[in-house]
Amino acid sequence: MPHVRVQDLQMFYEKLGTGKPIIFLHSSYSRGILAFASQLLDFQKSYTCYYPDLRGHGRTRCESMDWNSPILAEDIINFMDVLHIPKAHLIGYSLGANVALYCAVKHPERVASIVTIGTSGFAEPAGVEEFEPEWLARHGQQELIEQMLERHEEAHRGNWQEFMRQSAHEWRYYPQLTEEQLSGIRCPSLFITGEHDPFAGEEKIRKLSSLVQESQYLVISDCSHRPHTVKEKPVLVNDSILQFLSRTSI
Repeated sequence: MPHVRVQDLQMFYEKLGTGKPIIFLHSSYSRGILAFASQLLDFQKSYTCYYPDLRGHGRTRCESMDWNSPILAEDIINFMDVLHIPKAHLIGYSLGANVALYCAVKHPERVASIVTIGTSGFAEPAGVEEFEPEWLARHGQQELIEQMLERHEEAHRGNWQEFMRQSAHEWRYYPQLTEEQLSGIRCPSLFITGEHDPFAGEEKIRKLSSLVQESQYLVISDCSHRPHTVKEKPVLVNDSILQFLSRTSI
């Protein structure tokens, strides 16, 4: 699949299916289709599905290592421009969910709907210190280090420390959207959390949904931060999203 020039990026993406466009936005520490392996078959039956590797991740190349969710949101809008996608549904998980929120706030005319998985809409820094590169090295977390080296080699060119440092900074401080900004979202919105998600959970996404007019939220019982993945409840999540999208036109 291709790289495409998007401003200062050589952005890698994969494209599957036919129909109206959906852009899937992956989580931090992940990339493109890896974060949405359990969604690949169900969604391409009815939609053209795009799975970009975000700046600083996977096989997307860039000289600068600096990024955050507002920058990534602008990258996605520029990606849409390059591929001549006037408007798209956005489905984001964790970091990607925050990117979807920024797109909906900053570029409402380009967003048909958003589905978020695993975000409260506000910064949730608990636990981030255990993903700082110094902590990982000190505690012998070689398996995770090797995974990050392999998964993001093209993006960070072997500098896993800077990748983890940048990811931790994003986790600690973003999103930085105000309640007023979130209340300005007007596109159809579905907010999903696992029952036991420490970063979202029912109470937090109920608050998020109360801010966004005519939005819906869904709590997936007995699930964690990753309710859409293979060991949790991907069928329920997929069916719920597809039903939501069927009521939303571009």
